[in-house]
Amino acid sequence: MKSMPWPLWIAHRGAGKLAPENTLAAFRLGAQHGYSAFECDVKLSADGVPFLLHDATLDRTTNARGMASQRHWTELSRLDAGSWHSRAYAGEPLASFDAIAAFCLGNGHALNIEIKPTPGDEHRTGEVVAAEAARRWAGRTVPPLLSSFQAAALQGARGSAPQLPRALLLDSLHSGWFEQAQQLGCVAVVANFNLYSREMVERLHGAGQWALAYTVNDESPARWLLGLGLDGLITDAVDRFSPHAGRLG
Repeated sequence: MKSMPWPLWIAHRGAGKLAPENTLAAFRLGAQHGYSAFECDVKLSADGVPFLLHDATLDRTTNARGMASQRHWTELSRLDAGSWHSRAYAGEPLASFDAIAAFCLGNGHALNIEIKPTPGDEHRTGEVVAAEAARRWAGRTVPPLLSSFQAAALQGARGSAPQLPRALLLDSLHSGWFEQAQQLGCVAVVANFNLYSREMVERLHGAGQWALAYTVNDESPARWLLGLGLDGLITDAVDRFSPHAGRLG
């Protein structure tokens, strides 16, 4: 199978827990730690603007409350998405997908875009996010990886930008997961690291698919996964794992 075009180590939500997740500040901090590949969550505002946020609501990571999808981007862009983390990041705004794309493209960074739709808006979110990613990365040799737990989101992405690589996210090995990944035309599976076995990795590699794991924050599971032949490790521990080290010791 072809070697994976993205770096082995991928910074989770920009810089793990060291900065407010899914913000430009987090991406900048992750880059300061030497990371050149990042993961982020993308959903849609009420007026269809892709932006970064993990949760369906604003409650946990901003100074607002309620469903994020019910607000227009002009309102969302004025929220404080940093104070919840620490005083040092007070006033840090939510990041638009366009801003994150510009940061990654301008610095030669790779990006794993998790399509994180508001429940009920899976297909449209996949369509819009993939179309925007295709527009921004047009002509680039290393495309972003589009991933999602939601099959409908990946179907939407496939419909609007079939040329972009897709990955199925898994938090359990539900019946038919392997067949689903193949039916969706996925080039990779991104699974909870606890799910992996040598047999699972060999099955994916045998089908020409890459195996990535989240969220790998300790050395012992990292060594075990690398020994299995994992192709990518998503981590919060950007201050403890060197992205340039490749395999550990």
